Parts: sequence; C-alpha cells; structure tokens
Amino acid sequence: MSDKKGIAILGSTGSIGTQALEVIAAYPDYFDLQVITAGKNADLLIEQALKFQPNSVVIGDEIQYKKVKEALWSEDIHIYCGEEALCQVVESNEVHTVLTALVGYAGLKPTIHAINAGKTIALANKETLVVAGELITKLAKEKGVNIYPVDSEHSAIFQCIVGEFHNPIEKIYLTASGGPFRGFSAEQLKNVTLEQALKHPNWSMGAKITIDSASLMNKGLEVIEAKWLFGLQADQIDVIVHPQSIVHSLVQFEDGSMKAQMGLPDMKLPIQFALTYPNRFKTEFPRFNFMNYPQLTFEAPNRNVFKNLDLAYRAMHENGTIACTLNAANEIAVEAFLKEQISFVEIAQLNENVVNACLNVLNPTYSDYVNADTVARNKAKELIR
Repeated sequence: MSDKKGIAILGSTGSIGTQALEVIAAYPDYFDLQVITAGKNADLLIEQALKFQPNSVVIGDEIQYKKVKEALWSEDIHIYCGEEALCQVVESNEVHTVLTALVGYAGLKPTIHAINAGKTIALANKETLVVAGELITKLAKEKGVNIYPVDSEHSAIFQCIVGEFHNPIEKIYLTASGGPFRGFSAEQLKNVTLEQALKHPNWSMGAKITIDSASLMNKGLEVIEAKWLFGLQADQIDVIVHPQSIVHSLVQFEDGSMKAQMGLPDMKLPIQFALTYPNRFKTEFPRFNFMNYPQLTFEAPNRNVFKNLDLAYRAMHENGTIACTLNAANEIAVEAFLKEQISFVEIAQLNENVVNACLNVLNPTYSDYVNADTVARNKAKELIR
C-alpha cells in the first residue's frame, strides 16, 4: 500500500469534484487518486480518467458504460457501472478517504458502505446527514470513523472548534449570502425567472445547489446537517445573512466568547482542509484584504418569505423521517423548476404540501428512510401533475 493518502471522489464531474481534483493535482506527493465516479457525464469522466489515471472509474448510467469502457480500454484502469459498483469501490483497501460529492439522496448508500469499511469521510453531500443523520452519526461512532465537513459553513464551524472539543458549544451561527433574491418580498418572488435564480452572487456551484441557495433551502439543509455533525439542538443553531460571504460561520462558547472563520469565498479551501486535516498545506489561493471590504454586514433571514428555512427547522424539531421527506420533495421540486414546470415560489409550497401529506416515522431504520424517500418523491410528482 502506498504511503500517499488514497482518495475516492464520488461525483468527480460536479462542481465540488472538479475542484477537489485541482487540490489533488496540486499535491501529487501527498495524494493518490484511487477512484473517480460520475452519474451521467461520461465525457468529462473519461477526460479525468485519462489525466489522473485512477485505479477505478464508475459510471452510474448503464447506457454510458460502453462509451467509457471503449475510451479507456487501453489504460490500466478498472471500469465499473451502477450503484452497487459505487458502493463496492469505496471499500477498497487502497482508499483512505472518501469524498462524497454526489448530489442529493444518491450519496447516502455509498457513504454507509464507506463508513462500514472504516474509511474517513470528507462530506460534501449534506443530504446524507439531512436524510439519515441519526443512522449515519451512530454508525460512524460505532466504526470509529471521522466525518470531516466540506461545506464552507460546516468546515468553518469545525475549524473554530479544533482545540476546543472539551468546551461545550453554546450556539453556532451559520452565515448565508442571502442568494440572488435577498430583500425580495413574497410578491416580487412570484415573478423571478430560472435565469435569475441560477445567478448566485458569490459562489460558483451546480444548478441544484444554486437553486437551493436562492430559496434558502440550502441553508435549511445545512441547519439540519449541523445538528448531526456537531451534536446540537435546534435552538443552538441560528442563521444570519451575510452578503459578502467573508465570515463563513461563527461559534459561541459558554463564556460568551465567539470564534469566526473568515476568508475569500473559494470552495477549494474547505475541500483541502477536509482532505489534509490536521495539516494546513500552503496554497496559492488569493488572500483576503480588509481594505477591499470596508464593511461586513449582517441581517436576519426573512423566514416569512423564504419558507423553506422554516420547514427545515420544523423537520429538525420533529426528528424521524420528516427531513428525509423534505429533502426528497425538494429534489423533485427543484428538478421541476429547472424544467420550468413550476414557478420559484411553488418550490416551497410543494415541499410543505408533501411534508404535510406524508407520515413521519420516528426512530427510523434504513428501510424507513428508503420508503420515506420513495413515497415523498411519488407524492411530489403527483402534485406537480
């Protein structure tokens, strides 16, 4: 086995995955890329495989398997296809850390397999903890597996509590940019377009997470994720809108002291920290200059207008499968909005209707989560029709 740290990137063709490959490329003596996977983007996956020469490649879409296999047949790379293969490659002895950068519910099953195999998890797929936080955190504890957050906000919280693990957290503040519709009234939101919703003011991300940021659902999912990652109650987690996205999040301790983690908005930094922790490697990233930001501002989110945030807090209070239901409904709602089948304001309406229509199972098993996800998706599709 190599002295280098073996890395598997689940979702290497997405926004987080491509930036993670940039980080890995910058430190060839430290990282050994073992696995890359994609859902449908065969062309980019092939390009990445040829450049990085991983041990294994997995394409989720079986229709694309032949294309990937033919393109890489002369390379010393194992080519696999489908969800089961995805779950098996993360168990390889050569893999030390699994970066889960898949979008949505798809990240749950392979993450469970990686934890069962004792792999360190770099978690960029917040839905894994949103959907099944109770199950995942319990399993990670049983297996002695560390989960390092990749989300900029959760990475910020983690960086603030390093060296403070013996000190209880009184409260955390997750910052939000407010998205492209910050300050909009409910009336103004009725007329926003898909094009407007896809223009995030500060971050470059995939379509799904960009829409979630615009509707504040992303912040809602992060609130639920934070509960499980840091063992907090709902009233210990607050959201503040910070349009400049320089303060990535804050921790308040029991003595009233606060720590904030700051920096220019660049996802490569939290990705790198999760992959190199406890070390900080020197980077060539641009440095923050206070003179460029003479004012940093903060305001409360408008939960009456952006109702997804309230739904997330409700899910956090109620526990059970409700967060899984909310996530499933939202994935269908965002997909429908991206296809222009529903309006922007109908995303939150649909989410609420599905949550109200579905049974919340307390103390759920894995099969309860799977069932809740299926039922919620079917209900959401039915309501869209």
